[in-house]
Amino acid sequence: MARRDARHQGVLQQPARESPDHVRPEGSRQLRAQTAGEFVATRRLAACSNKVGARVRSFVTAASAHESVEQQPGNGLAVNDSPAAASSPVELFVTNFHRRFTGVSATANGVVSQQRKQRPLQLVGNPLPLAPKPISLWTALRICRRPPANRPFAIWHVRRNIEMLAGLFGRDILRLPIRLVFTSAAKRRHSFIPRALISRMDAVIATTAAAAQLVPHVAAVVPHGVDVDRFVPPQDRHQAWEKAGFPGRHGIGIVGRIRPEKGTDLFVDAMLRVLPQRPESTAIIIGRATPGDAAFERGLKAKIQAANLTDRVRFVGEIPAGQMPALMQRLSLLVAPPRYEGFGMTPLEAMASGTAVVASDTGAFADMIVEGKTGHVVPVGNLDALTGAILAITKDPEQLSLAGQAARQHVVEHFALSREAAQIDQVYQRLWNGDRF
Repeated sequence: MARRDARHQGVLQQPARESPDHVRPEGSRQLRAQTAGEFVATRRLAACSNKVGARVRSFVTAASAHESVEQQPGNGLAVNDSPAAASSPVELFVTNFHRRFTGVSATANGVVSQQRKQRPLQLVGNPLPLAPKPISLWTALRICRRPPANRPFAIWHVRRNIEMLAGLFGRDILRLPIRLVFTSAAKRRHSFIPRALISRMDAVIATTAAAAQLVPHVAAVVPHGVDVDRFVPPQDRHQAWEKAGFPGRHGIGIVGRIRPEKGTDLFVDAMLRVLPQRPESTAIIIGRATPGDAAFERGLKAKIQAANLTDRVRFVGEIPAGQMPALMQRLSLLVAPPRYEGFGMTPLEAMASGTAVVASDTGAFADMIVEGKTGHVVPVGNLDALTGAILAITKDPEQLSLAGQAARQHVVEHFALSREAAQIDQVYQRLWNGDRF
C-alpha cells in the first residue's frame, strides 16, 4: 500500500523545522530567537489542535449517539431522514468564520455567487449576502462523514488560518473524506503558524504570480474577479453624484479601513493639495476606524479642519456591501494608496463601474491598471507622485470619463468574476480526478 501523503498524517504532529542552510554556520542571536519563537509557536499550535480536536471528537460522538436514538423504531423518523444517513449531494463547502464583512469575505461572496450556479455547495460559518444560508461547523462535519454522491470526497475551500485549522480537524483528526483548498493573496512571507497550516493543504490557489512564489502546493494562479453584471457604469454619473447630496460635480473617493496601512493619511494629504486646484471636486472617505485607530482618524480630521476643507473632505463611514455598486457609480475617480495590499478588490469594482483609478504599486494593482489608459500606478508611500497622478487624470473631465470607459472594458475582458469561478472549478476537478500538488 502506498504511503499516505504527509499532509494527511495529522495536524497534531510537530512540523519539521525548516533547514537553516541559508544562515551562516556560526549562527546568530537572531537565529536563536527565531528558533525559540518557532518552537513556542509549534507548541501553541499543537495545544490548540489538541483542545479543539477533543471538542470536535466529543461533539461528533454525541451527535452519533443522538442519531442512533432518533433512528430507533417507533420514533416517527425514517433512517433516510437523518442528514448523515446517506451521501449528501453537497460537493463544495465554503467557510467564512469572520463575523465582519472583510475584504476576504467580499471575494468569497462574489465567487460563491457564481459557484452556486455550477454545483451543490454549502456555506459554513457566518452569512454572506450572495451565498446560501450558512450552517455551523459541526453540522458541516456531520454531513461530511460520508463522501458526496458521485465524488470520492467533498472539497472545503478555506481562506483564513482558523478555517484551515477547522478543515484539518475534519480531514486529519476525524478522518473525514474531504480535501482542502486554500486561497493565498499574501505578497510577503507568511509567519510560522500560517506556513505550517498551508503546508498541509491539498491545493493552494494564488491570486498573483508573486503570491505563488511564497506558498507550496500551488495548483493555479487565479486573480480575483468582479461581478461585471452587478458593478456597472451609471446612465449619468453627474446625476448619480448629485443624488448623493455631496457638493461639487466630481467625486474622488477612497474605500477601506481608516488606518495607516490603507494609506488614508496619504489620501487626505493628497486631497489637501488637490482640492484647491479642483474646485468642482469633493473627496469622500468610505470606511471605519477600529478603536485602535481612533486617534489616527481624529488626527486626519484635525488636519482637514485646519485646512478649512471640512465641507469638501467627507467621512462617510462604513456602508453595507449591497450599497457599494451605487457608491462606485457616483465616483469619478477612486484612489487606492495602501502601503501594503495582498490583492485589493476596490479598484476592480470601481473600474467595472466605469471609474478610473489611481493606486499605489502594491497588491495586484499594476496587473489591473493599464498605465495612462485606465488610470495610474504610483510608488508606495510617495505623496508627490500620488498628488501628481490625481492632478493629471482629473485635469480634463472628458479624458477622465474616457479612462473610466476603458477601465470597464479592460475588467470585462480580463477580470470578470465568472472567469475566476471557472478557473477555480478547474482546480476542484483536478483534485477529484486524483491530481496531486
